[in-house]
Amino acid sequence: MSDFLSYTQRGHVVTLTMNQPEKRNPLTGNTAVDEFVAAVARIEADPGVRAVILTGADPAFSAGGDIRAMREQSDPAVEPMRIRNDYRTGIQRLPLALFNLEVPVIAAVNGPAIGAGLDLACMCDLRIASEKARFAESFIKLGIIPGDGGAWLLPRLIGMARAAELTFTADIIDAQRALEWGLVSRVVPHGELLDTAHALAERIAAHPPQAMRMTKKLMREAQHTRLDTLLELSAAYQALAHKTPEHAEAVSAFLEKREPRFDNPRPAHG
Repeated sequence: MSDFLSYTQRGHVVTLTMNQPEKRNPLTGNTAVDEFVAAVARIEADPGVRAVILTGADPAFSAGGDIRAMREQSDPAVEPMRIRNDYRTGIQRLPLALFNLEVPVIAAVNGPAIGAGLDLACMCDLRIASEKARFAESFIKLGIIPGDGGAWLLPRLIGMARAAELTFTADIIDAQRALEWGLVSRVVPHGELLDTAHALAERIAAHPPQAMRMTKKLMREAQHTRLDTLLELSAAYQALAHKTPEHAEAVSAFLEKREPRFDNPRPAHG
């Protein structure tokens, strides 16, 4: 997992860094999707991982699709059904993998997040922006549509009216406008971005990990299910949560007026 995505772990926090800066960290025309899917599987299999940070090697977060690679799909010899299948077996695996990852993911947006790069940030649970970050849902400029789920993701974060404005105009907005619109939760000086993301990740990782995973799952399910269905799922998850050693430790620590210890399982390293 070294061609595009670097995977590093410090304690309970994994940092994934898109590392093709000379091409502005594109998500197509390379091994990005395969590496993301493999990283998600690795994280899901490691109970020691409690939070994830996703960022890009400067100067960009991600420029989205590789425009040079798009030329191949304009070739009259390439059948539309082949393109459809390429999307389904390619870039569309990325939102499914990240959206369904049970561990909370923080996007540390260090620079431009354009097209699929913006949608990638929207696949995460939280977004923190460097003052150098820029955002654009720019597919229409190239005569294409958001093929990676952006039309589903973006309106849920900033509302239909603002999502439509970004999508229909392909305008670029800066970090401050993204903060005003609720696309990101905070904007920090560029040099403080990763430290801020790590501090937030550590605050998340300090909580009971199994309850955190179930809480994230509930929040994801709540985006597209009925209230009564979600309440049933919540009851089932709560029954599991009440029987975890983490819950017992949290209650004991509260009553004994001490800090809880959620040390097991131990984080994996490598």
